[in-house]
Amino acid sequence: MRKKLGILLGLAMSVALALAGCGGDGGAASNKDVKILLVLNQMDSFRETLVAAARDTAEAEGVQFEFKDAEGSIEKQVNYLKSAKQEGYNVILCSPVSAETVVELKASAGDIPIVFINSCPDEKQLKEGEYVYAGSDEYVAGQFQAEYVLDKLADRQEINVVLLKGEKAHSATNGRTKGVKQTLESSGKTIHYVFEDYADWDQELAKHLFETFLRTGSPVDCVLCENDSMALGVIEACKEADIDLNTLPVLGVDATADGCAAIKSGEMAFTVCQSGTGQGEAAVKAAIRFAKGESLDSLEGVSEDGKYVWVPFEKVDSTNVSQYGK
Repeated sequence: MRKKLGILLGLAMSVALALAGCGGDGGAASNKDVKILLVLNQMDSFRETLVAAARDTAEAEGVQFEFKDAEGSIEKQVNYLKSAKQEGYNVILCSPVSAETVVELKASAGDIPIVFINSCPDEKQLKEGEYVYAGSDEYVAGQFQAEYVLDKLADRQEINVVLLKGEKAHSATNGRTKGVKQTLESSGKTIHYVFEDYADWDQELAKHLFETFLRTGSPVDCVLCENDSMALGVIEACKEADIDLNTLPVLGVDATADGCAAIKSGEMAFTVCQSGTGQGEAAVKAAIRFAKGESLDSLEGVSEDGKYVWVPFEKVDSTNVSQYGK
């Protein structure tokens, strides 16, 4: 009888331990050992949102989280990644200062997995389970801008476009430019790029460049800017030149608070919501799975090849802007 009782007690203890290991508390305990480092390229208003969301998600998931800003320095960014191993980080979230440095960044991180954010490396640099990108498909942002222009100026066979682009080496610049141009040019209309330059995401530089363009006296039907800050710079230049913004659509990307305020006031025509909150959350959730040796298959937005975690873009204009920029 005692032998049977001992066997039953042993079985009961085994079941209890197994259930404890599978329960919510067991998952939280394992998360406590996960240590994530986010190394940013350089802070701006959009990246502030992304970093805040990553920090909030890490806190909610019970993992350790640290943030470092490379302040635009490739050397600083490389050094942060090199020291990550000795500081005990399991996974790195990294927004490259330049997409051209990705090979060096991977080498600096050693065997630590990297979730790239904000600037997407070339696909050949990504590898399922080791190097992935969490973000939005930049081509779609440009496509959405072009579609708005084609709808707004549907009665015109020729369209004069000013295009202000982001940083030259940034993946978002390449993707958004390609999306704009391919969509406009496949419309069958004649597209004239009357002015095109890199304004590096910067409001003051965009204002200066558009003022330079205005002095040429060339006709313009719309201004496409690859982020809201540049669009706001163009708007400033238009207001100072007494240009009626109701007759000149100015478009941005990001749906920042300031960009959405400009749409509400009738100064900006359109923007595209790139969810910094969604990207920060997705990046941390991918990192946790990496740290725990789990697949990304169950993560929302993951691509079939496992190299990307996509966060959708959304169109924003006067009809729905009240839902954004808060």
